[in-house]
Amino acid sequence: MADFFNQWWSIGIAVILALSIVACAVLLWSQSTVKVKIGADGKPLPAETTGHVWDGTLMEQNNPLPNWWKWLFYITIVFSIGYLILYPGMGAYQGKFGWSQTGAYDKEVADGEAQYGPIFSKYLAMDVAAVAKDAQAQEIGQRLFLNTCSQCHGSDAQGAKAYPNLTDTDWLYGGDPETIKTTILQGRNGIMPPMGAALGSEDDVKNVANYVLSLSGAAHDPIKASLGKTKFGACAACHGIDGKGNQALGAPNLTDKIWLYGGDINTISETINKGRNNRMPAHRALLSDAKVHLLTAYVWGLSNRSGLVSEANIDTKPAAVSETKGEQSNLK
Repeated sequence: MADFFNQWWSIGIAVILALSIVACAVLLWSQSTVKVKIGADGKPLPAETTGHVWDGTLMEQNNPLPNWWKWLFYITIVFSIGYLILYPGMGAYQGKFGWSQTGAYDKEVADGEAQYGPIFSKYLAMDVAAVAKDAQAQEIGQRLFLNTCSQCHGSDAQGAKAYPNLTDTDWLYGGDPETIKTTILQGRNGIMPPMGAALGSEDDVKNVANYVLSLSGAAHDPIKASLGKTKFGACAACHGIDGKGNQALGAPNLTDKIWLYGGDINTISETINKGRNNRMPAHRALLSDAKVHLLTAYVWGLSNRSGLVSEANIDTKPAAVSETKGEQSNLK
């Protein structure tokens, strides 16, 4: 692309733009020369037509343009010339003011940092538990959450199918502040490989699914569960022999009743057969260290309410969010 957008491309744009403005001015001037013809009796003669006739009597007359319209058009031409002198538009020419969208954005960011930087710096110097007890910090953290995370986890942070609930104490990778911060910064990619072929037949898949249900005390077929126990060894490498999972791998605990996709026999069988692939996008490029610190404190506080700031001080009503994401999340 860099080879394509060279100086000749810039010159070409400038030439086309200049010719377009001149052509508009010439066209306007040529149309301004049309005058109303006056007869010998001093009265206007019938207007000439362009030769276009519709419905028998509807004709397009070649009348002069109204003066107000012509002067308005001249003003727009003068304005465009002045604009292109002051602002970028003529190829690579940056204009007298040197304005650019990037520069305007950078200025807004710098102004925001100057205004809010001291507040963020204050909280960055505090540990996560202390930030989670501060009402103002939690309000800021909630707004960050609504703008950045609620599209996947919901405005109440209770998640949905395939999107973890952040308000309980069940965590795939760990719920301590440092792990949460790492998840926000680097993202996660939780992969459950398809295991149907490794287990054997569809009956084996159903048997293992029943055994998985038995681990959490859910309704299951005990005969199929006993048959599935021997096949569960193929799953133990990630979930452990006891099925309690492995946070180092992000492998879920199968002995509780918390399910990311659903805990019925058909959903579990589908997971075994097809696998799952959840992606929590990294936010390192989107959020500063101070904002990540505040967001970490807010998320950590959602499942550690005991002894923290009263929920009455935090507005937990759903709010409008400013961006959307299509990626699946795997924070918990």
